[in-house]
Amino acid sequence: MAMRSTGTPRLSVITPLFNCLHHSKAMVESLQASIPRGLSHEIILVDDGSTDGTREWLSGLGEPFRVIVNERNLGFGAATNRGAAQARGRVLALLNNDLVLARGWLQPMLGALGALGRRAGVVGNVQFNAESLELDHAGIAINLKGKPEHDHRPPSLACLLLRPRRRAVAVTGACVVVRRDTWVRLGGFDEVFFNGCEDVDLCLRARKAGLRNCVALRSRVLHHVSASPGRKRRDEENTRILVERWRDELARLASREFTWLHFCKVVREPRDFPDPVDAWRMVFFMLGLSGRPPEVTLAQANAAIDLELARWRGMSSH
Repeated sequence: MAMRSTGTPRLSVITPLFNCLHHSKAMVESLQASIPRGLSHEIILVDDGSTDGTREWLSGLGEPFRVIVNERNLGFGAATNRGAAQARGRVLALLNNDLVLARGWLQPMLGALGALGRRAGVVGNVQFNAESLELDHAGIAINLKGKPEHDHRPPSLACLLLRPRRRAVAVTGACVVVRRDTWVRLGGFDEVFFNGCEDVDLCLRARKAGLRNCVALRSRVLHHVSASPGRKRRDEENTRILVERWRDELARLASREFTWLHFCKVVREPRDFPDPVDAWRMVFFMLGLSGRPPEVTLAQANAAIDLELARWRGMSSH
């Protein structure tokens, strides 16, 4: 069921809820206090089978809230898709229910979306662990195993002042903004993923469509990381599906790190690498002047992915 309202807001905030009522209440309070005045918006809350009093709390909310109730737990991707299907805003803000938002978090993300124009894919932000206050996310990169992992590099002061957007392979779906027409064009989250990797898959589809994903470095939030029950239960299965689907692209992305390591070996022991052309190929690839990875580092990336795929096959056979 859904509570409907009238009008066409500029922004639709979509948040799936699965238990953790105390986090949901705190997040909603911080959200309402931090949305800029004058920004027309709606807040769509999708209850995904909660059993802790969340539904009773939702029943008492009025405008600008709209409530959708799933009769059973469908997972983050499916719940978000249900909310997005009913959104009317030109821009979607997808937020986890375990965020703590402060004033100023939204404007840099909308600014990045506007600066990129029609090239904009998915825009994320910088996130800190709400308990430890350590940097948890400044984008998502592909590691030496061909798997996604959070980028923990803090933005420099120079970047914050002069280059407040960092291009990224992907960003976490815990806090992102995306144009509604882009979301529809990409098809939303693929529901084959259950509570993991649906955000990376979406971002890879955006890249394939020629769009740019980025991190708005001036936008900062606190995140109670993986607070929802069962959040990490299917991590291995989700990652396996992602790697099998995007194997070639992940190998190419992982080869950047392999190229850097290989180049460092060339610098330390140049006599072991007599062909200077190979070194220049590495430099061009690392600088983004060439989109083709050197064969030697691409082979290393593929070998690493083969090892992970073999490990998953071994797990499934037991």
